[in-house]
Amino acid sequence: MARASTKDNKNIYFRLRDELGLSREKASELLETIPPERIERIENEKALAHPDEILVMAEKYKAPHLCNYYCANECPIGQQYVPEIKIKDLSQIVLEMLASLNSMHRSQERLIEITADGDIEADEIEDFVRIQEELEKISITVETLQLWTEQMLSNGKIDIEAYNKYRENRK
Repeated sequence: MARASTKDNKNIYFRLRDELGLSREKASELLETIPPERIERIENEKALAHPDEILVMAEKYKAPHLCNYYCANECPIGQQYVPEIKIKDLSQIVLEMLASLNSMHRSQERLIEITADGDIEADEIEDFVRIQEELEKISITVETLQLWTEQMLSNGKIDIEAYNKYRENRK
């Protein structure tokens, strides 16, 4: 029988495994390619997980948000370019998206004015930066919706076969 953890500062990899009620040995069996000793080193932050290990953990632990976490927090390139996405309820995602789109709709004409000549003048920079920030909010909301969808597909709350078939037919 596995011992209960006394570690206070549990990282995301430990928490996910722990939430599934898996010992490191059972997790290793589930993950197939990651031995228990490697899991321990990752969970105790003695080693960084590799991207291929993150992909396996995300799939087998049914935790697609793990990929975003890794990219935003542990990958040197991702730390600079990938924002961390927080899991939210669908209704909150939709309301944030509508608010962002409404805000952007109001800024649309100003963006056209600013960019029509191909230059950003000194007196246009403030508005341009504000509009960029609004677009970033939209981008993050789209990523949040994608992550929500992946989580629902992973949990079986969206029929993955029907979803994939429909997406294939749209190509």
